[in-house]
Amino acid sequence: MSTHTVPSIRVLIVDDQMMVREGFSVLLNAMPGIEVVGEAVDGRQAIAQVAALRPDVVLMDIRMPELNGIEATREIVAADADAKVLVLTTFDLDEYVYQALRAGASGFLLKDASARQLADGVRVVAAGEALLAPTVTKRLINEFSKLAEAPRSPALARVGDLTERETEVLVLIAQGRSNAEIASHLVVAESTIKTHVSRILVKLGLRDRTQAAVFAYEARLVTPS
Repeated sequence: MSTHTVPSIRVLIVDDQMMVREGFSVLLNAMPGIEVVGEAVDGRQAIAQVAALRPDVVLMDIRMPELNGIEATREIVAADADAKVLVLTTFDLDEYVYQALRAGASGFLLKDASARQLADGVRVVAAGEALLAPTVTKRLINEFSKLAEAPRSPALARVGDLTERETEVLVLIAQGRSNAEIASHLVVAESTIKTHVSRILVKLGLRDRTQAAVFAYEARLVTPS
């Protein structure tokens, strides 16, 4: 019987500051099951590196010369639907982070996160979950969705395509709840929630839970808490 070793999560670090890149590389390479496979100094290089290295998770700084992290994120997720981008920022209520989440990032972390928070964030995003639980994410989406001038794109019209239960699940996603938490709240099987989530994403034309949460705030399905 052969034992299968779980492949490491491959990470690309994108930041214009060498000390930040080196620091994160050292921290992440010391973590079990995580391997830093490359670095990039700006958004253009990031796009090229993602295409060449196919990392599982991209740690993306937002403010960079050449091409910023928002544009780079948009291009990366457009080119590869499986790409997972985790945005790095120095302060939490950052409008650029909000724009990056709209562009397709799966979550964000503060640059002063501990090694454990960094590794946990990479694992959560690699597993296909949104890094949404922190109250700060809700505050961020809350804050900036109010500024979203018009409801975005014709997508908002599609809210009407959701069933009552799907709308309920979407609201719970926006509150940062996991599938397991939603299942227990609605007293149904977790597999049922997974099906609902998939249908919601397809109906609304969204790529993941993070975009679903942003959408729910912008569609005013979630009222600021």
